[in-house]
Amino acid sequence: MIYPIVKYGQPVLETPALEIKEFDTEELHQLVDDMFISMYAAKGVGLAAPQIGVGKRIAVIDISSGEDPAQKLVLINPEIVDRDGSQTSEEGCLSLPSFREPVTRANKVTVRAFDAKGTQFEITGEELLARALLHETDHLNGQLYISHISPLKRDLIRRKIRKLQKANEWS
Repeated sequence: MIYPIVKYGQPVLETPALEIKEFDTEELHQLVDDMFISMYAAKGVGLAAPQIGVGKRIAVIDISSGEDPAQKLVLINPEIVDRDGSQTSEEGCLSLPSFREPVTRANKVTVRAFDAKGTQFEITGEELLARALLHETDHLNGQLYISHISPLKRDLIRRKIRKLQKANEWS
């Protein structure tokens, strides 16, 4: 099932997601599958459950955009355990379509998480993977990438979105 992407302004995007306590259920596996399908349909490289209106600590990432099945990552209840270095690159978000801004994040990051079966693991990513790990973990903590840009730029984006909402072009 392809879920519609929730856009900025919906409370689920700014609310910390709830921890998953039950693993290896049919419902959880189906949600993960649907999240990958929804992410690919939206042409994203990462998707957090709150972005489809589900307030649970689940994210999927595939920086190969479906080209390499070995790149598929499922992160349940992820925690950032280490950050190193710095990188600045333009970042966007499926929940903020058509907006992109330079964002500075760690260049290397280690995340501890669970897979859908409940097995704990750690993954270290650099560059784009580090950015995706941080971006999706932020979503699960109720934050969007615009929290990492200047207040002035953030305010400009919010104003543009309000204009789009008034014109019924943002829902």
